[in-house]
Amino acid sequence: MTRPELQVELGQRRYPIHIGRGLLDAPESLAALVTGRHALVVTDSNVAPHYLARVQQALAGKTTGTLVLPAGEQEKTLARFGEVMAALAALGASRDATVVALGGGVVGDLAGFAAACWMRGVRLVQLPTTLLAMVDSSVGGKTAVDLVQGKNLVGAFHQPAAVLADVATLDTLPARELRAGLAEVVKYGAIADEAFFGWLEDHAEALLARDPDALAHAIFTSCAHKAGIVARDETEQGERMLLNFGHTFGHAVETEQGYGGLLHGEAVAVGMVLAARLSADLGRAPWSDTARLAALLERFGLPVALPAGLSGESLLGRMKLDKKGVSGRIRLILWAGLGQAEIVTDVPEDDILAILEG
Repeated sequence: MTRPELQVELGQRRYPIHIGRGLLDAPESLAALVTGRHALVVTDSNVAPHYLARVQQALAGKTTGTLVLPAGEQEKTLARFGEVMAALAALGASRDATVVALGGGVVGDLAGFAAACWMRGVRLVQLPTTLLAMVDSSVGGKTAVDLVQGKNLVGAFHQPAAVLADVATLDTLPARELRAGLAEVVKYGAIADEAFFGWLEDHAEALLARDPDALAHAIFTSCAHKAGIVARDETEQGERMLLNFGHTFGHAVETEQGYGGLLHGEAVAVGMVLAARLSADLGRAPWSDTARLAALLERFGLPVALPAGLSGESLLGRMKLDKKGVSGRIRLILWAGLGQAEIVTDVPEDDILAILEG
């Protein structure tokens, strides 16, 4: 079930994405990813009981520290970032140190930001243990923490030295987390690959049942799309913005709920449907594709409408602070239909508000 190795090509720089089953059970391969003397493994309270011991064993020949953080998006804060920096200092980490991010997107973002900042940048290895992290946040070098004002507002681009996605870790992933990750998988079909979207429709039940081959294909295809886009636009000056389909709406929901309501993938699912509905309202896309998107997300057990009790005006205010905005305007990723995402900056706020209040 191990897939061919993917490479993220960034000019003269490159790094591998390894996808397969049992990769965390290969200590020699894990140890080879840490090239210096010091390593700090950052993980969380959900992941540590399952996988921390084997990573520690693989790194037994190194000077290794461990930081286990509480789990949850609400922990992706400047205060927790400070704890990672303090752990690196306590380890005596030098400039050839490696930060190992063992966990989901929160751990990857937080540990990655610390790696970007410690001594102005040290080696980062991503060991994603959630579907969402495997197909999205572990690849591409975006690292950040949240503020109460908005999601991912403080961060840096810092590419990993390698990504190792052990599909076996999905065996212990809670069903809700698996479904949330599938939202990001659907995104790749929605923005760039209608044929892959059709494959997801045909294999929805297999993915929910955690069929190993179906999951490996979905992860490989998603990572291949992201690797290509990142190679062409590393720092999100153009094409990479398309990966934010659904995210401007979704991030507003997450922030408004205080990072304690919908999971990130669930909020993105809602956001994608809102973006598709807005596209159809504006005459940019067919309503039939919006219905098809919503139907697939619902098959995956994902929400497709805003949670009750959220103010449209408040959500619009959150969207105005989104880091993708430009010159005070909300920059949205809309679409012309399946596989045809586009960057749009001229949507009247009244039209956006109508969708939020619809």
